[in-house]
Amino acid sequence: MNRFEKWSLWISVALTTVTGAGLFWAKYLLQANDPWAVVNHPLQPWLLKAHIITAPMLIFALGLISTRHIWRHYMCRLAPGRKSGIVTVLVTVPMIIGGYLIQVVTHVGWLRVLAISHIALGFLFAAGFVLHQMFVRRLSARCAGPAEELAAPRAREPRERATAASGYRSET
Repeated sequence: MNRFEKWSLWISVALTTVTGAGLFWAKYLLQANDPWAVVNHPLQPWLLKAHIITAPMLIFALGLISTRHIWRHYMCRLAPGRKSGIVTVLVTVPMIIGGYLIQVVTHVGWLRVLAISHIALGFLFAAGFVLHQMFVRRLSARCAGPAEELAAPRAREPRERATAASGYRSET
């Protein structure tokens, strides 16, 4: 991943996680003093709006790394961080779908199921992301191996670069 991809991913994960955790805290862990209050904390609507704004940035950042990092490492069966990466990716799709459905579903029972699953999947995603970073950093610090080779592709010869750009493959 290049710097822009890393920073956009880290910043969007941090912002989405912080706003989501803050919204969870304000909505479910606090009690309003007024029994007729619509919100439990004055920041609750702002945290919801911030979460709705930062979540698409996270989806964009995940899209940026999907082919050059996620799919490439999955297909190469790269060992460092493989399990944590797969779990994080598998949690991502239902988390995103649940987040969109929360905004449009009106049935109270389904809304409760969607909210609980979105919160649980969001915390799993954040934990999986942090664990993935810890595993990969620990393993890459111990040994230089395939992870570095995949992250920094070798320089091609000019002829090889031209053939790769044209899409022609020679069998020699």
